[in-house]
Amino acid sequence: MVASGGVLVTGQTLIARYAGAVEADSGSLIGDPASGSSRADEIKGPLNILLAGIDPRSSEQAPLSDSIIVAHVPAGMDQAFLFSIPRDLYVEIPPFPQTGFAGGTSKINSAMSYGSAAGDGTHDVEQGFQLLTRTVSRLTGIEEFDAGALIDFGGFKKIVEAMDGVTMTIDQNVRSEHLQPNGKPRPQRPECVGEGCDHPYTGPQKTYEKGTYRLEAWEALDYVRQRYGLPGGDYDRQRHQQQFVKAMAEQALSKDVVTDSAKLLGVLDAAGDSLTFDGGGGSIIDWGVALKGIDTDDMTLIKLPGTGRFENGRYLGEQLDPSGEEFFQALREDRIAAFLLDHPEFVSADG
Repeated sequence: MVASGGVLVTGQTLIARYAGAVEADSGSLIGDPASGSSRADEIKGPLNILLAGIDPRSSEQAPLSDSIIVAHVPAGMDQAFLFSIPRDLYVEIPPFPQTGFAGGTSKINSAMSYGSAAGDGTHDVEQGFQLLTRTVSRLTGIEEFDAGALIDFGGFKKIVEAMDGVTMTIDQNVRSEHLQPNGKPRPQRPECVGEGCDHPYTGPQKTYEKGTYRLEAWEALDYVRQRYGLPGGDYDRQRHQQQFVKAMAEQALSKDVVTDSAKLLGVLDAAGDSLTFDGGGGSIIDWGVALKGIDTDDMTLIKLPGTGRFENGRYLGEQLDPSGEEFFQALREDRIAAFLLDHPEFVSADG
């Protein structure tokens, strides 16, 4: 139970409020659940969880997964490894009979779009997540995912607001492509209005300098969106998104949140607006109990090396370095820790 200011909130109420808001029907995101998570009492490692982040979109718009993160929990259930898959990675997307998609090669962030068509002009993001799951499975060799979570980054902004901001270490100077220093959108250059340009914005830019800061919600979300002008482009953005996820988890589990019932309920309400979770037969509470031995200090962030792919001078997307397949083999064999000892360059800075 959480007690604060004379107000008593029972754990049962919190569980019902949170679980009812975020849980999807079993299989709605990941398809048939992997055997390790088919029942609550069998959530045992090794485990693989797929996280996909999307920007808010209406049901008439095809969704794109602008952030794709895989969390691997080894058999010991005492740590977690997080790695991002580049949104522009050029991959084989398998056929998806539900929408009539015949399969083909494209950027991986379009897999959710190909799988989301509902047949009546609208789009079902949970159905799209299923094709993304199959695509990531084909890429990594993970036969089945044990759980999946769909994350609305607009809703994440509400979570950070409910926590009164998030403390992050900014590891490089970053200039915002989208916002002015006061947080308002940058105006478009006149010649780009209606025409489209690679960099359509003009005027002063919000800047984020190296150091540790308490960021407001709009600042945190703007920071992790940026890739233009960064030496590593989208690879730098992936690292910042991983750092953001870790910082948010640390903040949400802090005493400032869990012992303040009003703030905690605000975070749970915001989470209900932004998260959809499929535990493959286990509830989010079952998963919380199963992973209770892991905290943010036990999370290792991983970077996958890659470069641009070109054909006849035309940019097709990104491709992973051949060493990426060695990493995926270590992932499938549940020996990532040993792999990282031999390949320390894969360990990303926490920020």
